[in-house]
Amino acid sequence: MDYQFKDIEQKWQQFWAENHTFKAEDNSTKPKYYVLDMFPYPSGAGLHVGHPLGYIASDIFARYKRLKGFNVLHPMGYDSFGLPAEQYAIQTGQHPALTTEANIATYRRQLDLIGFSFDWSREVRTSSPDYYKWTQWIFMQLFNAWYDKKADAAVSIDVLINHFETEGSAGIDAVCDDDVQSFTADEWRAMSHNDQQSELLKYRLTYLRESTVNWCPALGTVLANDEVKDGVSERGGYPVEQKKMMQWSMRITAYAERLLQGLDTIDWPEPLKEMQRNWIGKSTGASVKFSIENDTEKVIEVFTTRVDTIYGVTFVVLAPEHEYVAELTTPEQKAAIDAYITKTKKKSELDRMADTKTVSGAFTGSYVINPLNGVKVPIWIADYVLAGYGTGAVMAVPSGDQRDYLFAKYFNLPIIPILDSQNTEKEADPTKEGHYINSDIINGLEYKEATATVVAKLEEIGAGKAKINYRMRDAIFGRQRYWGEPVPVYFKDGLPYLIEESDLPLVLPEIDKYLPTESGEPPLGRAEGWSYKPHPNPPREGGLNEPTGKVSPTGGDLEGAGGYEYELSTMPGWAGSSWYWYRYMDAKNDKEFASKKAIEYWKDVDLYIGGSEHATGHLLYSRFWNKFLKDIGEVFVEEPFKKLINQGMIQGRSNFVYRLLDELGRGTNMFVSHGLTKQYNTSAIHVDVNIVENDVLDIKKFKAWRPEFADAEFILESGKYLCGVEVEKMSKRYYNVVNPDDIATRYGADTLRMYEMFLGPLEQSKPWNTNGIEGVFKFLRKFWKLFHNEQNQFSVTDGQPSKAELKSLHKIIRKVEEDVERFSFNTSVSSFMIAVNELTDLKCNNRDILQQMVIILSPYAPHICEELWSLLGNAPGTISYALYPKFNPEYLVEDEFAYPISINGKTKINLSISLSLDPPAVEQFVLASPDVQKYLDGKTPKKVIVVKGRIVNIVL
Repeated sequence: MDYQFKDIEQKWQQFWAENHTFKAEDNSTKPKYYVLDMFPYPSGAGLHVGHPLGYIASDIFARYKRLKGFNVLHPMGYDSFGLPAEQYAIQTGQHPALTTEANIATYRRQLDLIGFSFDWSREVRTSSPDYYKWTQWIFMQLFNAWYDKKADAAVSIDVLINHFETEGSAGIDAVCDDDVQSFTADEWRAMSHNDQQSELLKYRLTYLRESTVNWCPALGTVLANDEVKDGVSERGGYPVEQKKMMQWSMRITAYAERLLQGLDTIDWPEPLKEMQRNWIGKSTGASVKFSIENDTEKVIEVFTTRVDTIYGVTFVVLAPEHEYVAELTTPEQKAAIDAYITKTKKKSELDRMADTKTVSGAFTGSYVINPLNGVKVPIWIADYVLAGYGTGAVMAVPSGDQRDYLFAKYFNLPIIPILDSQNTEKEADPTKEGHYINSDIINGLEYKEATATVVAKLEEIGAGKAKINYRMRDAIFGRQRYWGEPVPVYFKDGLPYLIEESDLPLVLPEIDKYLPTESGEPPLGRAEGWSYKPHPNPPREGGLNEPTGKVSPTGGDLEGAGGYEYELSTMPGWAGSSWYWYRYMDAKNDKEFASKKAIEYWKDVDLYIGGSEHATGHLLYSRFWNKFLKDIGEVFVEEPFKKLINQGMIQGRSNFVYRLLDELGRGTNMFVSHGLTKQYNTSAIHVDVNIVENDVLDIKKFKAWRPEFADAEFILESGKYLCGVEVEKMSKRYYNVVNPDDIATRYGADTLRMYEMFLGPLEQSKPWNTNGIEGVFKFLRKFWKLFHNEQNQFSVTDGQPSKAELKSLHKIIRKVEEDVERFSFNTSVSSFMIAVNELTDLKCNNRDILQQMVIILSPYAPHICEELWSLLGNAPGTISYALYPKFNPEYLVEDEFAYPISINGKTKINLSISLSLDPPAVEQFVLASPDVQKYLDGKTPKKVIVVKGRIVNIVL
């Protein structure tokens, strides 16, 4: 029987599905190993050959770990909320759930086709109510918690309320808003319920606040920073502007230090860890308060890492969005300030941070007072200061900071040198060397002593203090879209309250269309009759439920009213992916997001594979939520992902045809082969790579590809049309997308799996090129033939393997083990080819050798190995839980050597001789050989030279 890969692969995929071959046990005497892929968003286009790269690698490792005796959890699901399905719904009116369901069906079919060993009994979908019930539940726990700096952990809001009721605000050290009040216990108890709730909102780990956001009018939603590229939305390329909105936020900044320290405990790529460190942006410095001229109450607070330069401050810069800008602006400056703010709104924050060359700003007309020398300093606004970073204000020291220097030069503001070593004629000098000048109390001092002196003075006069700052901001947690998790909150008197846990999940309501309402509310504002009716006597849980029962938002009786309005925003795309690995541990649990027993057994993810593009999004938010869940006793580990590998991208290999241009530069109907283009004036056009093979265009298919090419003519070279080539991102717009279905249909899934690994190291990006796929396909056919005779009948022999066979086997046992453990899958594929060539040359069909070869190859090519395992007489499906062969180094010890035998310097034959023989014994053995005697022709050698383990030379 020849290698019928289609029948074999279909047979075993069906077997695995019917027998739940890869179902993980939640309790096992085996050690556990949790292998996880970043689950995909199910797009309408389905998978291209670049997508499965990481999945194949993780599947090889999962299968290998099973062979090594581990109880492996290797699940898969779908990050199924997302903007593309909603955009499609806006265009077509089709409910996003229907689009998503169809897309998932495509993905599942494609994933099954490649033969992954996923435990599909644990599949999750973030858009399923039985999943997002628990996303909503986690949101509720965050709402009902605050961060206690003394405990360095999240604590129940009940603890905070109890402290307020008994001791007031004294003694509370929390991560909270800057404008929290100070009050006694009596004053707290005297506050109205609404005032208490407003104050608690300043402490909660998820809270409402007016924030500057990336607003995309075309998409009708707020976008995260990583969803904005060059001032436009990453999806669709629509303009994005800065806008102030009431937004839900997550107080991720409370975990900044723990997120930073945790990076030292996990095995992640160093570049990715560095990206997170930079995003968190820890800096040590001081907070300084500048009083505003003619205002005894307000101050402008800045954070600086160079408080020693305070005497060099010649202006203060506020973010255009700063809350004080309007009242600081004098009538004379109002037009200039308003124009500048309008201009700034058109730039994204990323653009503002990236543009270091353009100098712009506007003077407010107001001044602050330097707290140490009483000098009056002008207040400007400029777009290089961001409202959400630090305090939204900076003290500008042009002698030491280049951006401040350029600003001062442009607007003719003073530049005061503060160190005797500074040279500021052409640019700012940020040196810390030398002694201070023009600096009053620190004149003559050096950097370290000067810094301590300034901080001490600021603390003495109440104008500042030493401080650690983090660049990272709280994470905005709302999107003005439909297709996302509803936020389990209703509003009364403008304040948010949680719905009852017993009312979860809060399910997305049906709406007539998926656009914002005519009044500008999010799409959920279209839902009819969608409002919350509290239970008659709701329990007071941590101040998060309305305690007085039936009170309408207007203060009247709720009876007869429609109920309270829900939050109309939905959760962001990262909500459902910030805890999903725990749901896989106990996917069908309807009582909790996962049982303590399951969480205690699986604990964390041992191997996580996915793209580095998630460094400051999903991978940061997941670590944040995990730490919070640990704080409240729901999980047991501080870090969710022990080891992370970022797979490289498989790039597209684009092909081009070259259209001949006429004298006016217009395209003609003639196409010139690539090698002849220098002779003509042509224009390159992307062509579908699926109608090109080995860079030769299928002319017939090209004419059928698009109507305008039906009558195309060609200038050929050697009778062929050769296409141009370029490596680009794999994308539909470049016509270079290769569908894995097509590869699997033509060559088989095992060939696809091995070839994707063969392309190069897992972490590196590499172009897709099918030119080498035939070699992998031929290798599998050659492997199949080891088990079959010349009549294609299955034929293996029992008996003792030869030394050469054992040597080939144990070389590959060791090589694959070493390669897989270090994730060097590409080198294993080469080694498999060498091993099979060696065994073919040895005409090996020994059962013992071949059975172990099947086990070793099975993680890479599971279908063919399942079939051969079964043909060898083993129970179907048991190969997945067989034991990986044990390497024996004795079989690699060389005890013989094939000596080249030369006569008068010319090699005639090779003789295998024991390496234990000394040179005289080797000489005796050689001269006694009948084969050597033939060449001696009865002559007696004059001399025999033996170099042990290398060569024998006979001189006649």
